[in-house]
Amino acid sequence: MLSREERKNMINFIVNLYGVGADDFIYMTDTDVEGMYEKVYYEVELQRDI
Repeated sequence: MLSREERKNMINFIVNLYGVGADDFIYMTDTDVEGMYEKVYYEVELQRDI
């Protein structure tokens, strides 16, 4: 389970990259948020390596 701070940081990372509203994450579970964060982070790392 994510701490409130971890969840907030993950959501802020996604919001800053994609410009989606933070309200879109209200009903998402921690698992959903973490999965989305990992996908986005992986994509960023792939682009950085190019």
